[in-house]
Amino acid sequence: MSTNTVLTLVGSLRAGSTNQQLAEAIQLNAPEQVDVVIHESLGNIPFYNEDIDIEGQVPAAAAALRAAANNADTLLLVTPEHNGTVPASLKNAIDWLSRPYGAGALAGKPTAVVGTAFGQYGGVWAQDEARKAVSIAGAQVLEDVKLAVPGSMVRFAEVHPKDDAEVVEQIKSVFAALAEARTVAAA
Repeated sequence: MSTNTVLTLVGSLRAGSTNQQLAEAIQLNAPEQVDVVIHESLGNIPFYNEDIDIEGQVPAAAAALRAAANNADTLLLVTPEHNGTVPASLKNAIDWLSRPYGAGALAGKPTAVVGTAFGQYGGVWAQDEARKAVSIAGAQVLEDVKLAVPGSMVRFAEVHPKDDAEVVEQIKSVFAALAEARTVAAA
């Protein structure tokens, strides 16, 4: 059986981010034959601008993101909620991955969106916005994959998400959906 690579993009740039911790918990709970790659710092990627998106001259951080997405079987976005929507860093990554139009690294890529936020709904607005953006960008969005952990600052103040049994169970269901989507995409 071949390895399934899941590229994980974390929308939070903050040190100690609960979404980074959630991504780490996802990585630690990956089934055998699944390689979860957490892409480092979306904060190093310049804002998308067609004037700098020139073949052979794409900024190194953006080119590395595109290469990682092209090499991945599936994509997982882990997002906090900033003012009711997706953080700029994650939206910027989606913009880079959507180009060239119709043939970007997201085209047909099975993609799920999860996250945690301080509010009582766990960032569902941001997750919905991220699903909308990657769908428009051409990804195959897994609409039924849901993992929104509310009250993150309190819930994970003393417990890492990897040690939260409820979160670990939800992570397992995310992997089951990603595996099913990969099987369907390969058929």
